[in-house]
Amino acid sequence: FLAALSFSYLSKTLSGTIMKSSITQIERRFDLTSSTVGFIDGSFEMGNLLVIAFVSYFGAKLHRPKVIAVGCFTMALGSLLTAMPHFFMGYYKYETASHTASSANLSSSINPCSLHQHVNETLLEISQSGCEKEPSSHMWIYILLGNLLRGIGETPITPLGISYLDDFAKEEDVPVYVACLHTIAMLGPMFGFLLGSLCAKLYVDIGFVDLGSITITPRDSRWVGAWWLGFLISGVTSFLAAIPFCFLPKSLKKPEEANNEKTSYRLLENMVIMPCIFQSQLIYPFLSDFCTSLKKVLSNRMYFTFLCCSLLQFSSFIGFLTYKPKYMEQQYGQSTSKSNFLIGLTSLPPVGIGIFLGGLIMKKYKMSIIGATKFAFTMSFLAYTITLLHFFVGCENHVVAGMTVSYEGKPIPYHENSVFSECNSDCKCASNVWDPVCGDNGLTYVSACLAGCTTSVGHGKNTVFHNCSCLEASSSWTGNNSATLGQCPKSEDCSMKFIYYTVIQVISGFCYALGGTPAYMIMFRCVHPELKSLAVGLYTLIMRMLAGIPAPVYFGALIDRTCLKWGSTSCGQRGACRLYDSSAYRYVYLGLSAVLRGPSYLIAILFFILIKK
Repeated sequence: FLAALSFSYLSKTLSGTIMKSSITQIERRFDLTSSTVGFIDGSFEMGNLLVIAFVSYFGAKLHRPKVIAVGCFTMALGSLLTAMPHFFMGYYKYETASHTASSANLSSSINPCSLHQHVNETLLEISQSGCEKEPSSHMWIYILLGNLLRGIGETPITPLGISYLDDFAKEEDVPVYVACLHTIAMLGPMFGFLLGSLCAKLYVDIGFVDLGSITITPRDSRWVGAWWLGFLISGVTSFLAAIPFCFLPKSLKKPEEANNEKTSYRLLENMVIMPCIFQSQLIYPFLSDFCTSLKKVLSNRMYFTFLCCSLLQFSSFIGFLTYKPKYMEQQYGQSTSKSNFLIGLTSLPPVGIGIFLGGLIMKKYKMSIIGATKFAFTMSFLAYTITLLHFFVGCENHVVAGMTVSYEGKPIPYHENSVFSECNSDCKCASNVWDPVCGDNGLTYVSACLAGCTTSVGHGKNTVFHNCSCLEASSSWTGNNSATLGQCPKSEDCSMKFIYYTVIQVISGFCYALGGTPAYMIMFRCVHPELKSLAVGLYTLIMRMLAGIPAPVYFGALIDRTCLKWGSTSCGQRGACRLYDSSAYRYVYLGLSAVLRGPSYLIAILFFILIKK
């Protein structure tokens, strides 16, 4: 049973991480805003909350291994449903300024600048006809439903699995088993991010389109990796995890010292608030008893301050984690693939080791509740101070002519941007298309047409544009006036700062995790033993409702505010964001996270005073 449960833990964390690592890809593929993606991400928690009370209450009465098996099958179904839109949507059409050119198969001397004079009318007709046949706009609802379904399926694993272990294992073995579960569950996110990284490297329609004709690289903000592949793999894993549970018995032989009182009460309502509400006629006496218990837990001032403190910490943490890959892409110009790889490799192992060491330290020094509070507070605060260093290792904005700098290369304030200049005024370019080219002078131009280029040589990724009139406009430049596809890379200085960023991340993650176990134990110790499971259940419920669901949405909404250039879909509607204002993004993302966490330490000081009393 332990082996089967460990594998199901692995599969549930794996599929959860695949979701987190595919967020930016899904955003681009379905042309969504960050807040919508945050909402999709939160649907997992919603699914969880829908059934958690039912499962914990009725599950304990039913055949627990079979209920877990059903849960794993549901998770598999959810993962596969999430991947489905890819197979119904047709190929991914990224925006480019030269659709017509590529369809005419001219391999050389396309003239970007004059391209739009004759073709303008036909282009409009093409995009209008393509517009009615565009079903993808609402396809993201399938991802939402798949994620919801996965949340529903994941629910029985923890409460029923742990209660089954607790009922049929020797009492002193249970902590070891639970530690074993959590250690194996930590491998899930690692594999998840590494798998996410691998998938993000492959083009979304791999195997269906000629990769030679694709003009974007994984570093491009229009690139979409094979996001669906990860969901297929995690679906298969969840399916495999379900099989062993079908063959496990309803109950095992109890160990000799069957301590009935302990098991029956503590785990009937394990982890969660009971659905007394659903059966209020039958269990009126139980209901009044339940309400007294709830009042007792919530009127416990220590528990309540602990709850408020955790809520702030957790909101900050969830929002931070959800948009972390996106931050690494936008701030440091990394590809999605590389950010996922680095999160899996650098952020997670220190956290796993930290959690484990925290438990050991607590055991070795036999910490009292005051000692544990001091330790958890110090570690968390240390991690917080280290995280504030992120503000100093940001990179400067992308240098985009007409967006962040003028065509002469001087920085301009944001609202004055205009992508048209006298050097491209006779080109009749479309202003809403994002198909950046990198001039030899180190400036990025929004499209080859807006750079005033008149001829091009080469095919696919290797196209080079020549005679670009706007390169002459930047005064100091005397080299040749050619441009290549894609944004210009960030400076050397930025790669150095990225290394500092990673180091800060590792250290702060480790310190934060070190205080994690003691902090979790404090919660057990500040409520009456018989209210323990209710306290944990309430904690989980509140964290999910008030942090897990809303945090990604409001983080996303604020991040959307820092967008400089929105993409456009084939219908000319607003797509996903292509270019962010790096420094504004940094202040919003890190600032919101810091502002949420800061006050929690004041509450923690109050908590400490209460505990000392």
